[in-house]
Amino acid sequence: MDISIFTLILFVGAICAGLLGSLTGLGGGVVIIPLLTLGFGVDMRYAVGSALVTSIATSSGAAAAYIREGITNTRIGMFLEIATTTGAVAGALVAMYLPTNIIALIFGGILIFSALMTVRKKNTTLDPSAPSDKLANVLKLNGSYPTKDGVVKYNVHGVAGGYSLMTLAGILSGILGIGSGALKVLAMDAVMKIPFKVSTTTSNFMVGVTAAASAVIYLQRGYIDPGLAMPIVPGVLIGAFFGSKILMKVKVGTLRMIFSVLITLLALQMIYNALTGKI
Repeated sequence: MDISIFTLILFVGAICAGLLGSLTGLGGGVVIIPLLTLGFGVDMRYAVGSALVTSIATSSGAAAAYIREGITNTRIGMFLEIATTTGAVAGALVAMYLPTNIIALIFGGILIFSALMTVRKKNTTLDPSAPSDKLANVLKLNGSYPTKDGVVKYNVHGVAGGYSLMTLAGILSGILGIGSGALKVLAMDAVMKIPFKVSTTTSNFMVGVTAAASAVIYLQRGYIDPGLAMPIVPGVLIGAFFGSKILMKVKVGTLRMIFSVLITLLALQMIYNALTGKI
């Protein structure tokens, strides 16, 4: 394939990755890795390295808009980043010694889990008057966010459980390069009882730092190819920008459903190729 066509396809795919990653909080790697491995036969570790760059760009593109709107809880994000960055470095070191087909199998399983998490019933019955976790009070993690009906306050629960899940999310991010947004949103939405919009935007805020921690390991081992990363980064930034605008103004339930079906199909293809030795 001509290099200019290849670069153009990567650029367009990156725009889609940034858009979907921004809307769902999952990070753009869930699109970039299947595109590179299944579409172009790129080695899994190089695909993961490129996906880490993608996750950093997605987070950078969406996080600024969400913080400006006052939705992201930066105190929660910075606290939980201690867990995710530690896990990400450990996961990246482990990934250097895992066979690529095992990484592909894990990736396929996480994609299916991410699809289920994206379409599950969201935590919309929070009781703002329920007392918060003692640790949340000490760390001042409780917050508020703006809605069309006014400012909504919320209390944070299950800080220890959320921290543990974040460590696991960091390990998976280091191995797979996808930001592990599904686990991050699960930790904040289901365990810590944070409103879904806050957990999604805070996940976007965290993804970049988590990815950067493990990207250092991949860069040192030579698994980040500038030729792959060059068209991906600007495409993802463009997609993330438009995704943040869409999330603020429209209901994205239908988009989430379509996205979940697509990544489930990609996951099954990834698992099949791993089991048959094609990856």
